[in-house]
Order: sequence, then C-alpha cells, then structure tokens
Amino acid sequence: MGRRKKTDDKNAKPIRGPGRKSKKQGEPVFPKELLQTDNSERKKLTSRSKKRARKRLEKEKLKQTVKKNTVKKIVQKRQSDGESIDDDEDEEQQQQLNGYTDENQQWLKPKTTKKLFDNDEKDESMEDDDTPYDDQFDEVKSSSEEEEDDDDEPKLDIEKQSKKIREKQRQTKERSEQELLTNIQQHEKVQFPSGQEITKEAPQADLQLLMHRIREVINVLNDFKNKREPNRSRKEYLDLLQQDLCNYYSYNDFLMNKLLDLFPLAEIIDFLEANEVQRPVTIRTNTLKTRRRDLAQALINRGVNVDPLDKWTKVGLVIYNSQVPIGATPEYLSGHYMLQGASSFLPVMALAPQPNERILDMCAAPGGKSSYIGALMRNSGILVANDANKDRAKAIIANTHRLGLTNTIVTNLDGRQFSEHMGGFDRCLVDAPCSGTGVIAKDPAVKSSKVEENEAVIQYALNNRSVKLVETGLEFGVEGFTNFKGTAFHPLMKYCRRYYPHLHNLDGFFVAKLKKYSTKQGNKKGFI
Repeated sequence: MGRRKKTDDKNAKPIRGPGRKSKKQGEPVFPKELLQTDNSERKKLTSRSKKRARKRLEKEKLKQTVKKNTVKKIVQKRQSDGESIDDDEDEEQQQQLNGYTDENQQWLKPKTTKKLFDNDEKDESMEDDDTPYDDQFDEVKSSSEEEEDDDDEPKLDIEKQSKKIREKQRQTKERSEQELLTNIQQHEKVQFPSGQEITKEAPQADLQLLMHRIREVINVLNDFKNKREPNRSRKEYLDLLQQDLCNYYSYNDFLMNKLLDLFPLAEIIDFLEANEVQRPVTIRTNTLKTRRRDLAQALINRGVNVDPLDKWTKVGLVIYNSQVPIGATPEYLSGHYMLQGASSFLPVMALAPQPNERILDMCAAPGGKSSYIGALMRNSGILVANDANKDRAKAIIANTHRLGLTNTIVTNLDGRQFSEHMGGFDRCLVDAPCSGTGVIAKDPAVKSSKVEENEAVIQYALNNRSVKLVETGLEFGVEGFTNFKGTAFHPLMKYCRRYYPHLHNLDGFFVAKLKKYSTKQGNKKGFI
C-alpha cells in the first residue's frame, strides 16, 4: 500500500518536478535598502535641521527682496533725473550689488567662511549626523544664529549650570593668562633674587615664571658678552640657573652640577624633560621558541598595538597600548617573549656571544640579558648567570625555566670573589651597580644622591688590568669622553658608547667592551 502502481501504458506522461517530500525554496526576500530605486532621496531631517533650513530660506528671500527694492529705487531715481537706462546697465548694477562685476566674476567671490567651532559648541552643532555636510557648514556661518537656536530649545537646569561653569572657567583662564603675560613683561630682564628670596621661592615658586627665568638665563649665557647685565659675572648666572633647575625639577645641587657639566646649555632642558617621561614599553622575542613576525601577529590578534622596535634590532617590539596585561598573556606564560628595556639589548649585542662558548653574566637578575645571551648561543655551551642577591636570583631561575634555557647555571656569589670558585670564561658581561642617572624616569629618588662612573671606571680597569678597549660594534650612540673637565682619558675611550633619553628615547646607558690580552695578572684577586 502507498506505492504507485506501475503501468504499461506507453502514452503515460513522465513525472517531472520535485517529489512530494522535497522542500521547495521560497521566494527570495530582499532588504528594503536594496529595493530602493530612488537614489536621490535624502535622509529624513530632524526638527532642528528643518528649523535651520527654514531660517536660511527666510534669510535668502529677505536678501533677494532687499536687492530688488534697492535696484528698483536706483532705476526710479535715475529715470526721474531724466537718464535713459538700458538692460545692460541694469544687469551691471545688479552684479555690483552681488559683490562682483563682469570683469572679475570668475575669480572674485565674497568670503563667507568663518572660524567653525568653539570647543563648547562643537558637539552640540555636529550632533545631528543625518544633516548633510553642506547644511552643517551653512549652520556655522553665523554664531548668532546658533545662539538663537539654542535659546529656542528648552534647557534643563543642569545644562544651564554647565554652561555657566564653562563660561566661568574660560574667563578664569583668560584672566590667568593675562596675569602671566603681565608678569613676564615686567620681568623681561633677568631678576636676581636675594638669598632670603631664594629660600622663600623654593617650596612655593611659580613654575611658569621659574621656567621663564630659566630660559632667559640660558639665552643670556648663550650670548653672554652682549646680553649680560653690567657688574654680573658668568658664575652668578650659572648659580642662578642651577638653583632654579633644582627647584623646578627637584634635583639636589650635586647632581644638577654634574648634569650642567655633562650637557651643553642647549640640551640640558631636553634631558631633564625627557627624564620626566616614561620610556616606551618594549619586549624581546625569545627566538628559541618563536619568530618576531609570528609573535607580533599573535599579540595583534589579542588587541595589542605593537610595532618593530627599530632597525638596529631584529628581536625587539615596542608596545603602544594593550587591551590585555602584557605580563599575563598566554604567549608570555609560554616563554615567547621577555619584558625588557630596549637599552638592555645593547650590552648583549656588544658582547656578541657565540654558540658553544663559556660565558658569565656577573649581575644577571632578573634574567633579561642572560636569556638573550642563551638565545644567541642557541642553548649550546655553558652560561653562568650569577647575582649577589639571593632573592633576585630566584627571578633568574623562574625566567630561565619559562624561556626554555637548558644551558644555564644560576649562582649566588659575590662577584668580587667569583674567581675563587670558577674561571676560564670566553666572555663576561658585567652590568655593574651604578648611579642610575639613566633611569631617573623609573626612580626619581636618583635625583638626590649619586657618584662618579662610566669613563672613570673604565680608566681604572685599563690602568690596573691587562685589558684594552675594542669597538663595540653598535651602530649608533654618542662616543665616550676622551677629556672631561680637564681630566684626560685613554684615547680609545671613543670606542665606548653613551645613550641618552632625549636623543635616543632609551634609558640612559653606557657601554664599553674590554678585551683581555694577557693572563699574567690572572692570579690577582678579583680577576677572571
């Protein structure tokens, strides 16, 4: 049952089309936007847009009426005087009323544009996104017209209060700027305060006036012969500059004096301002586990705005902003990268470790440079990562495991007695404790207490060890000093490299590369 009987009738028509159980596809349904054929139809205007359009039409009609009446009066007056007026003169008179004549009508047009928006009115006048651009431009031709529109709309109490507050803030700002300008004009010449005045100024000095005086003093010092005041010595100007800089940037006198000796007057402000700003966040790709291109793509997919750091490094990435914590991504936990300052790449690049070597990192915590060395060694040879602080050495162990280093030995020894325990290294990296003046942006406490370093330390090593200076191989950086404040250093000190925040956008760093040329002093205490 239920089956169709077969028939032998040759004249029977064959069955065509879908069967009973087949589902027929319904008629296609298109969105209304696609069915719309009239492309010239404009979007529906809001009530505010309609009101503005009506006002524009009324004004245009009024202008045309005034023009016609003016032309009519002129014609009537000339006719009453007995003058004959033809059509050409009538047309010329009309063109003059429009603002141009036949000779210049192609290029001369009356200017109608004005300054578009104040900050407070911008959002309100552009809030209607449905209004075409031309209409919006017409709406800002006259500020009085917008004020009339605002008055027509009923306002809430909070809107009225907000408008009053904004107006009060604007008036206060203008008043303060005027007062500052007046004060500056009154102090066009550098005023030397007395000792008591300096003491009073220190805690509550006007920073704007203080900076103005700093720039004026620098201006005088740059052309001291022509701009100085009579009976004022250069030392007096320098002392005033140093005191003002200490008050403005919160440095102690000793460190500010060193900085003034280190930098020319044209750079001192740039250096101090750069120390007030944090350096960009940078990461180093762990080439033992991934490539920089793959890492960047993975981070971009997680909402991280990232770019290659610079042409001098093939593993660095700079992070501008991120929607996820950079120190807690799956890529970080998997050891694909290390959070590391860009300037700390440079000593490892100068060291140039090679596979199958025996290398010591004397001050290794938290392990950024050590892990970079291990990656360049491709997990071959032996890498000893030492740190004198036991708690900090734990960070080396954690990063060594996370980043996948298998050639690393972590030790906790005093570097001064390290040669008593082991030696025979091919290369040694020493990121020795220093004054920290290169990382003032990270630690403002550096501003108040520091010592001599850099070329002076290298000179001591050259005088007391069988070592010589060699080129670092770094492509950029400022050469080391061969002479500083009357102190002569070794001529090869030019191979050293200095890095400054205001010039290279890096934490301040000093890099020198020493090569041992003899083992005669190998038994001297502290020599590796």
